[in-house]
Amino acid sequence: MAGIESIRLLIIGGSGFVSGTLAKVAVDHGHKVTVVTRGHRPLPSGVSALVADRKVPGALEQAVAHNGAEWDMVVDCIGYEPQDVRQDVAVFAGRCGHLVFISTDFVYDPARRAFPQPFDNPYFIADGYGGKKRLCELELERGDLRGSRWTVFRPCHIYGPGSQLGCLPLHGRDPELIARIKAREALKLVGGGHFLQQPIFARDLAGLILSVHDSRLCNRRIFCSAGPDIIESRRYYEIIADCLGVALRVEELPIAATLGQQPDLAPFMCHRIYDLSPLRLAGLRVPNTPIVEGLAQHVRSMS
Repeated sequence: MAGIESIRLLIIGGSGFVSGTLAKVAVDHGHKVTVVTRGHRPLPSGVSALVADRKVPGALEQAVAHNGAEWDMVVDCIGYEPQDVRQDVAVFAGRCGHLVFISTDFVYDPARRAFPQPFDNPYFIADGYGGKKRLCELELERGDLRGSRWTVFRPCHIYGPGSQLGCLPLHGRDPELIARIKAREALKLVGGGHFLQQPIFARDLAGLILSVHDSRLCNRRIFCSAGPDIIESRRYYEIIADCLGVALRVEELPIAATLGQQPDLAPFMCHRIYDLSPLRLAGLRVPNTPIVEGLAQHVRSMS
């Protein structure tokens, strides 16, 4: 992060996992950080707040107008509905240098992925969480930001201190995961956990987002965002077990039967691997925390 100049950063969110991590990393590197928050949870040290609930009509607009500030970068970490992005465009067009929207790799149709998956694979999911995020992206592509730049990141599974562990149903973000592994309970992993993916460490994602400010090759761009290591999902859990000093036990759940019962889980049941060369070519900070090191930090944070 050396060399990045101090910026005025507004984060929509700020007390959640991704937004909170971004706020902490930004403060650590000398940036002036403001967050939009409902005021229900404590904020990271060194952060100022705009108190507003974006879901209340006019609340965000009034808070921003009353503050009167402009920002070098605005990052929307909690946009899930198309109207959230329409709000971003209406409120921040011409009022920020760069608008960043955090999407997800679940936008892709799990049955029509490429290996590795390029950002411009044209096959998208039509419903659920990923479908809504794709609609958000389209709102940004169509919006008039009146000179402000925009960038979208599509992260793979995000992990790190501040979140629960687990990357697959039925043990995704499982608050009992460490206790289950310590108790030698067999984890129920779909397909035995042999799906490939590239989890991204939350602090790496924060560094990637902040590096947008130094790049002029990111305007109107969408980037797949993943970590440096391609691993089987099963290996993710093995690393956690290794950190705990116990052997991992796995019970394989049949893929077809699981999909038949819960078709909404399809985005998890595919290989999720990505071409990161567009990040390098755009001069962005490419995620580089090894999965073993990142998960060790995550496990220690929960001890």
